[in-house]
Amino acid sequence: MARIIAIANQKGGVGKTTTAINLSACIAELGKKVLVIDMDPQGNASSGLGVDKNAVENTVYELILGDCTLSECIKLNVLKNLDVIPANIDLSAAEMDLITVEGKEYILKKYIEKIKGNYDFIIIDCPPSFNMLTINAMTTANSVLVPIQCEYYALEGLTQLVHTMGLIKKRLNPNLYIEGVVFTMYDMRTNLSMQVVENVKTNLKKLVYDTVIPRNVRLAEAPSHSKPINIYDTKSIGAIRYRKLAKEVVRKKGK
Repeated sequence: MARIIAIANQKGGVGKTTTAINLSACIAELGKKVLVIDMDPQGNASSGLGVDKNAVENTVYELILGDCTLSECIKLNVLKNLDVIPANIDLSAAEMDLITVEGKEYILKKYIEKIKGNYDFIIIDCPPSFNMLTINAMTTANSVLVPIQCEYYALEGLTQLVHTMGLIKKRLNPNLYIEGVVFTMYDMRTNLSMQVVENVKTNLKKLVYDTVIPRNVRLAEAPSHSKPINIYDTKSIGAIRYRKLAKEVVRKKGK
């Protein structure tokens, strides 16, 4: 049965989608069967894994509206061992479309329950905001992985997310838990990066992954080539670190 992990942070620009793309690809590289669900209307997780988000006929938007079936919107074998349910800008209309829908918080969960036995991991890339798309991701997920940028306001975004998760746990998904926190955009030349890491580790202890993702030019370039870092530049520091993170996540075996 799949471990379903939502990758979320309500603060934008923290490496959320970069982590969704590269963690998924590196877990698939380990021989695990992975499904990526893009729940961000920007569709960057889709395009970063090689799906032409503007050319696909059916996306997660059509799925949650009931306008297509799962088999019609899943893109199979985008990479070896990796399938994708893509998204594009159409998904931004979902909030309005779902206003009067009964049980709208559980629409994605209803679909994923049918196929979760086909995968080892299901990774959901959430939008950088608290809305019905995020709620659907968190009612579907077992856990939330939180990327945190090594900067002064890092804990602010984490605090917001923990509050959001508390609301979801209380009202909609009592089994939701924090999978872990991963530091991104780490700059070893600055004292600030080191201070942020130590501060969060002091507060969260075992919830923090050992692997830290550095600032890396090749990581920044990879999305423009529609490839994850382990394929775009397999020997880069970004690829090495995301492979290490993937092994940590797989070893963790859930809660």
